[in-house]
Amino acid sequence: MTHKKIAIFVIAYNAEKTLKWVIDRIPQDVKDKVAEIFVFDDHSPDRTYEVGLEHKENLKMDKLKIFRNEKNLRYGGNQKRGYNYAISQGFDIVVMLHGDGQYAPEALATLLEPLEKGEADAVFGSRMMHRGALKGGMPLYKYLGNKLLTFLENLLLGMKLTEFHSGYRLYSTHALKKIPFNLNTNDFHFDTDIIVQFKEAGLKIVERPIPTYYGDEISHVNSLKYGLDVVKSVLQYRLSKLKLIKVPKFDMRNAEKDAPWAEMHSSS
Repeated sequence: MTHKKIAIFVIAYNAEKTLKWVIDRIPQDVKDKVAEIFVFDDHSPDRTYEVGLEHKENLKMDKLKIFRNEKNLRYGGNQKRGYNYAISQGFDIVVMLHGDGQYAPEALATLLEPLEKGEADAVFGSRMMHRGALKGGMPLYKYLGNKLLTFLENLLLGMKLTEFHSGYRLYSTHALKKIPFNLNTNDFHFDTDIIVQFKEAGLKIVERPIPTYYGDEISHVNSLKYGLDVVKSVLQYRLSKLKLIKVPKFDMRNAEKDAPWAEMHSSS
């Protein structure tokens, strides 16, 4: 197994109460081997950024970097910034870890393994591989909506994922460079767009089971709008495959066009 340069990207919004807790829960053996842990606070109105800086100072951890977006980029936009940063810094693997604690940092070693071994282009933590989602506090309406949307997406895309809607994701940056993720939505269905792009580019997604945890965090997702956006995105892809419409984000030839990381690389 060749050594991979790994970064953990903590995506954060209004996470002042949970950010330190999430960082502290990253297993020490994972902290030791990653090159960097970087937090992108998405212009939170609370003290997420300040809490991050204070925790970095308390830990005396040079590999922990704290950034604050100058404006709110939204969930998809913040991911774009994080992945462009990871690519520009020369990382091989980038982990997206939510700053609200919904996804267990303790699972990182297991999730990293397929990427470290070169057996996957992306690894998704799935709450649906075991029957613990409801026991972990996932609301019934979210559980049923997740199952229904995943069924429809698998049907329309010809895939067999157990869950399309987990936010626990790890990517090979070499794979990210092959898809035009900068053209994706800035909204929550960015996660759907990028799955469709991996499908179109012939990239391999591996799933691993993760525990489900729902605490007191406030969801910023409008479930009905999200569901409609997901279906719209997949239908756009199907229509583009039938050559009835053109959808630039699903044309893999656009991968390096106007990509911030490409500009950073060419100027470095």
